[in-house]
Amino acid sequence: MKIGNVNIDGYAALAPMAGVADKAFRELCVKYGACYCVSEMVSSKGISYNSEKSAKLMELSEKEHPCAVQIFGNEPQTMAQAAQFALRYNPEIIDINMGCPAPKISGNGAGAALMKDPALCGEIVKEVVKAVNVPVTVKIRKGFDDENVNALEVAAICEKNGASALTIHGRTRAQYYSGKVDLDIIKNVKEALTIPVIGNGDILCADDAKRMYDYTKCDLVMVGRGSLGNPFVFDEINAYFKGESYEKPDFEKKMQVMKMHIENLCENKGEYVGMREARAHIPHYLKGFNGAAKMRNDACRVETLSDLYALIEKAEMSVR
Repeated sequence: MKIGNVNIDGYAALAPMAGVADKAFRELCVKYGACYCVSEMVSSKGISYNSEKSAKLMELSEKEHPCAVQIFGNEPQTMAQAAQFALRYNPEIIDINMGCPAPKISGNGAGAALMKDPALCGEIVKEVVKAVNVPVTVKIRKGFDDENVNALEVAAICEKNGASALTIHGRTRAQYYSGKVDLDIIKNVKEALTIPVIGNGDILCADDAKRMYDYTKCDLVMVGRGSLGNPFVFDEINAYFKGESYEKPDFEKKMQVMKMHIENLCENKGEYVGMREARAHIPHYLKGFNGAAKMRNDACRVETLSDLYALIEKAEMSVR
């Protein structure tokens, strides 16, 4: 598929998960087959206030292209300025967040709250498209809540104002991540638009990706929580659609990859910050193995890479 003039060559993309899909994790997922990835969301107001923390989130490496920088906010001009600023980090695409359910985002009128004002959604897309020379995409949800399911309306407005592709998560903001993803809304949006539509929600394995593709006819699937502790899911999906065999990684392989992931995380952010962020990743890598529950408790207390290495050694002994 193509997003504007950008070729996306593969079967599954990595979703823009705040606090998870940082540079280290994006690089890892691309290594294991993600064909496209999107940065953590970046505050347009933070950029306008010269926030170093916000700017840092836009940094991309050579190992993770094609990649989009995702911005959020509810002021069209501020969003346009943030998009222009993002270009210095060489993203192929600018993505606009209209789907984040977190209270600190949607409670301030950004993220999924934008779907309550379709006209504002259109204005934001129009201004961002005018401001940059790369394709602009939008990520939305089914709607704000069950009484306001308006993905079709918002999607059409985004396309009309110049969006080059649209990603839809098949849940409302009120659902967060509960219940099952609504494949019908993704199917309906795909049928209504002429631009590419990316389906998102409940992709945990190749079978889930096939179900999404077959039912919705979407152009690409996007994997979020299904990649946590499992960057191999992209290899699995790719192998399925290429008709190739796939062997799930054993415990030793998962520990090797976790070690590589967290070492890279510490290299990017320093050991103090990196290890504290690693606490969110380690339990996912341990999931499903003997003694995992006890190990997850230990994972919450790691402070150094030495602690990590000791935890891996202990975990490997428990499964022998």
